[in-house]
Amino acid sequence: MFRTLLALFAALLLAACGDGNAPKLNTGMPAPAFATVRLDGSPVRYPDDFKGKPVVIRFWADWCPYCEGEMQDIDKVYPPLHAKGLEVLAVNVGQDHATASAFITRLAIHYPALLDEQAEITRRYGVIGLPTTYFVGADGVIKAKAVGEADAATFSRLAGALLQ
Repeated sequence: MFRTLLALFAALLLAACGDGNAPKLNTGMPAPAFATVRLDGSPVRYPDDFKGKPVVIRFWADWCPYCEGEMQDIDKVYPPLHAKGLEVLAVNVGQDHATASAFITRLAIHYPALLDEQAEITRRYGVIGLPTTYFVGADGVIKAKAVGEADAATFSRLAGALLQ
């Protein structure tokens, strides 16, 4: 019950802080471009760095009650999907490097975590609740969207469809 109330509060907080003109991204729409850095400091430019590759873009924060379990589930299925060409980008929403890094280190996550300290990417994607995950085809078009916690089987199914 507490986790549900906390998730509802977090979603309302994100919505209240959001831009009323934020896009409503849905399947069939192109995924917005962005530039940021990984936790290791290396630059990331989407889609330029990922041309011709399917990419999963997920938004998370350490205060999100559902993000921890989902990130661990994704980490379990990431290696075989990555070996087939899938990229996963975990975009931290509005937190500093130290906070995001501590969370990723504690969970021993192996896929790339990116910083979005000012939540600019988050707004561009119209995210109003966490976790939110976009499944983007190699053509740069959003094929699926998951709002809320998705288990490993759901993630594998949606991510695997990008590799077909």
